[in-house]
Amino acid sequence: MSLVGSLDLAALRSAYASGQATPVDVINEVYDRIAGRDGDNVWITLVPREQAVAAAAALSARYAGADRRPPLFGIPFAVKDNIDAAGLPTTAAYPLLDQPVADSATLVGALLDSGALLIGKTNLDQFATGLNGTRSPYGTPVNPFDATRIPGGSSSGSAVAVSSGLVSFAIGTDTAGSGRVPAALTGTVGIKPSRGLVSTAGILPACRSLDCASIFALTVADGAQILALVAGVDPRDPWSRSMAIPDPTPRPVDLGRLRIGVPREQDVDFRGDAAYAQAYADVLAQVIGTGATVQEIDMTPFFAAGQLLYQGAWVAERYAAVMELAGGLQPELDPAVWTAIEGGALVTGAEVFADQERLRALQVECAAALGRCDVLLTPTVASSYTLKELADAPQERNAELGRFTTFGNLLDLAAIAVPAAIAANGMPFGVTVSGPAGSDALLASAALAIETLVDLPLAATGRRAVITEPVDRAAIPVIAQRTGGVLVSVVGAHLSGMPLNGDLVRLGASLEAATTTSADYRLYALADTVPPKPGLLRVADDGGAIAVEVYRMSTDALGALMTQIPAPLGIGRVQLADGSVTHGFLCEPYALAEARDITAFGGWRAYVSS
Repeated sequence: MSLVGSLDLAALRSAYASGQATPVDVINEVYDRIAGRDGDNVWITLVPREQAVAAAAALSARYAGADRRPPLFGIPFAVKDNIDAAGLPTTAAYPLLDQPVADSATLVGALLDSGALLIGKTNLDQFATGLNGTRSPYGTPVNPFDATRIPGGSSSGSAVAVSSGLVSFAIGTDTAGSGRVPAALTGTVGIKPSRGLVSTAGILPACRSLDCASIFALTVADGAQILALVAGVDPRDPWSRSMAIPDPTPRPVDLGRLRIGVPREQDVDFRGDAAYAQAYADVLAQVIGTGATVQEIDMTPFFAAGQLLYQGAWVAERYAAVMELAGGLQPELDPAVWTAIEGGALVTGAEVFADQERLRALQVECAAALGRCDVLLTPTVASSYTLKELADAPQERNAELGRFTTFGNLLDLAAIAVPAAIAANGMPFGVTVSGPAGSDALLASAALAIETLVDLPLAATGRRAVITEPVDRAAIPVIAQRTGGVLVSVVGAHLSGMPLNGDLVRLGASLEAATTTSADYRLYALADTVPPKPGLLRVADDGGAIAVEVYRMSTDALGALMTQIPAPLGIGRVQLADGSVTHGFLCEPYALAEARDITAFGGWRAYVSS
């Protein structure tokens, strides 16, 4: 008889608080569940049962009678087997890498310090190269919704473990969609944070400049709590970036107030999967029914960016990483993995720089498109292939699985895959909300709103989330300093998705909030500025509230930004709607004589869209 049901965080915390269960009880039940699914190919290495039970007992003893327990007290989790966990091998589904490692990845250490209990290392497409979940010598993890269909990859085992109720959450990775595709095909939530928000120290590289850790959870709320625990700047990771830590307890945004970008009809090809096509139509109808402003986005430049991952210079980075890890033993590689990466050996330096320039142009084009919406909403995958269908055309169908995911990291987007329907074929159907780097908090709120709107059971557990409880924010530990720095309000070309937003990103700025000024400002479109820019001026009367985004950055970064700002603009003090004051862009009055007053638009985005 189950003590704790689905293992979602709220259910476990309630069971612990009421005395219904202890961590030892939960760990024993987890191992019983795993034994009951013998042969499902989820695990590469399990922590021995007696060791896991001992860790649970020690945790209980340590916090017996304590007023405050760590935030993940007694929560069972798994990690993808390309992520280090001390004492266990990190194989990346390459059996020759069978030696235990000495140290844990930074994020694994943070989870253990938070009271979570590691169950084991999960299966994956070898060297995280694949989106289908079948490229492993350890077998294909069995999709809990339909054993004849692929589970998605490369984080296949992590997704199946969460969906099946074997762990509360699991850590994966996401370079091309490995944290989103298997989430969609197993009915779980898949969070792909902004690049650099979560440390990749201790994660075997696939394509180091693009790699992200990812989180699989049963609910958006659970995933947001895990993200808050593992996010932060890490000196061990040279790709780490200083960004705002998203709220561990997001609230659903009112979808009716959002501008939601969706692909044009011709950009969505369901490959004859009528069940998924209908599920997508139904989800869009529900979103439109909230009053949201839905506008079509031309996905052509997004798809072009995504093709660069395996058909452009970045395949050389993956080739180099895989061959180094494999010791150059190409015959030992999965044949499909080798087919995917072998072209990287032929990429020239000239091609690298040409593709970097091509990507930069695409980034500008895509940023302009994203500037017309608050979030981008797409299918996560457009078809749920059977194992036979994949085997008939492995490379082609693997590429099709990544149509709406491969562009994400190349374009420096954050994304959350969220279950949206159970299709007529019995498979879960998911959508992804995406936005610029630093928009993780907004995406969580949007994903939570969609999750609430569709109201589905928790993945393959069949259970529903019926318990809600507040999270003790004071119990959330830190990897690095989460506050500090200065707040800067931007009003024009530095807004997310606008031409100069990249300047903020390169300075390590992170988006804190989208709000408005107090109601005593006027906004002007300045003449002869490239790119076009507005001027903000505080006035004594007849003003209005102007839309702004608030970024956090270091004082050194602010100093660097000030040197880049041309006259007549400068940095002053801007009062926000809640009465708080930040640094912000202001304009000298002399420049406004020939400028157009655009205050009535309420902000630069609305003016540009007009």
